[in-house]
Amino acid sequence: MAQRYGGKYSPQGARPAQPGQTPAPPPEPKVRVTGRWRANVLFLSAFAFLFPAFGKAPDAMLLGLCAGGLLILSAWLSREGLRARAEWTARRVARRPAIPRLLFGAATTGAALALGGLIAHGLSIIPAFYALAGAALHYGAFGMDPMRDKGMEGVDAFQSDRVARVLAEAEASLAAMKDAILRASDRRAEGRVDQFAARARALFRQIEADPGDLTAARKYLTVYLTGAKDATVKFADHYAQTKDAQARDDWEALLTDLETTFADRSKALLANDRTDLDIEISVLRDRLKMENR
Repeated sequence: MAQRYGGKYSPQGARPAQPGQTPAPPPEPKVRVTGRWRANVLFLSAFAFLFPAFGKAPDAMLLGLCAGGLLILSAWLSREGLRARAEWTARRVARRPAIPRLLFGAATTGAALALGGLIAHGLSIIPAFYALAGAALHYGAFGMDPMRDKGMEGVDAFQSDRVARVLAEAEASLAAMKDAILRASDRRAEGRVDQFAARARALFRQIEADPGDLTAARKYLTVYLTGAKDATVKFADHYAQTKDAQARDDWEALLTDLETTFADRSKALLANDRTDLDIEISVLRDRLKMENR
């Protein structure tokens, strides 16, 4: 689909930051998922069972279709497992995936090859060897899921679950904003939403690293983000019909105010963390002095 050019000197190009305006952080780097081509190869290999199945007896055809379906399922699980592992690797603080998709992908690959062995050799020990070989090859090609949490030492599990739920709702609000602004058909407005999302996610990552900050930041993740989403939905509908430049300026000013609020909240949380650290260091020093007397 063609997209309108939106460079620096285009009519809808990004405007420079106004004096006193908090510059937005650079967008988060996209998580790079390596090895996805292997999942595509696994998906294509399913046709080695699907097409020949229709030329066989009914029982062999059923087994062939089941084997092909299992390979397709394995390819999907493997692709999602690679993505989950890449996200786990990219974050400093992360919980292990709730569903070990790569492990299930290896199991379904083994099951698919076992069914293929049944078609070729009937009931014997050979299909079991096929299953083991398929699972081992899958493990060699894709590896395993992360089996431990990262950076979660000393973090309350209940508090981290609360953070996960609140951040999931916040991400849903950002996704709704990005979906709504597409109706405005304005590249500058779409870029403005991306900039706002980058500022909000900077606060998300900070709360992930220290779940104890959730109480202090909850209003910013619920009330303010919901307000930004509602304002964006109304602006997109209005601007799509009227192309009202003043409405766009007012909407951008609202996002700028919210960005400044998010930035101030992030600085306050960092200052609070530094204060807690200073207190902890002071207490430890006092204890050392008392023990050395």
